[in-house]
Amino acid sequence: MKTAFVAGLLAATSLASVAHADALDDIISSGTLRCAVVLDFPPMGSRDESNTPIGFDVDYCNDLATALGVEAEIVETPFPERIPALMSGRVDVGVASTSDTLERAKTVGMTIPYFAFEMAVTANEASGVTSFEGMKGKTVGATAGTYEAIALEEQVKEWGTGTFRPYQTQADVFLALSQGQIDATVSTSTVAQANVKTGNFPGISVVGTAPFDTDYVSLFAMREEYGLLNFLNLFINHQVRSGRYAELYEKWVGGEVPDLTANGVYR
Repeated sequence: MKTAFVAGLLAATSLASVAHADALDDIISSGTLRCAVVLDFPPMGSRDESNTPIGFDVDYCNDLATALGVEAEIVETPFPERIPALMSGRVDVGVASTSDTLERAKTVGMTIPYFAFEMAVTANEASGVTSFEGMKGKTVGATAGTYEAIALEEQVKEWGTGTFRPYQTQADVFLALSQGQIDATVSTSTVAQANVKTGNFPGISVVGTAPFDTDYVSLFAMREEYGLLNFLNLFINHQVRSGRYAELYEKWVGGEVPDLTANGVYR
């Protein structure tokens, strides 16, 4: 009986040790926060003339690292690789403009929204597309795996005419649009305006809005890491309360700051 008691005590101690292990502790101990960031998605993430990562999400990762008392490591991660990068252990947190879908939440832990996107239609000026409805029957495309790509592909199927083409990156989409390989695309308004302003994609213009829901995006981490997820939620709250969210929005986007609350759901 005594042996059984000792064995039980050791098992309980072992379980307590496992339960105590936490990604938040590991990040702080390591001195580094590895953030998955998409760097072909200006103004959220891109590279400057010296190839240094810049953008809203880059600054957000840096702020998060500062709050944790560690150094930030920006890990360039294309849209389709965001969740695989976390699951494979390449990154600790996703700061990558990731829509908070229920499907994704089956795999990773999603925080409260840290940013919100409105959707815009950008068209090749020779396509004749001047509105969202004008995309009907046309060849359209978007970045695979994004909220707008999923919504746009479903819309094409609903119309029963036209073609949808998925692309690996936002740069690929806008290059295809500029070259006339597709007639139009739907993207966040921030990305649409940023790409048009660069002048790197001649012959395109923003022609209107898309009637898709506001795209609320979240930070993400391993779903069982409750301590880290709790910290991330509080951090997002503090970014808003301190005015830092508004400061970063003005720096990288400009205009009215998007509301991160959903009427009738949360405040």
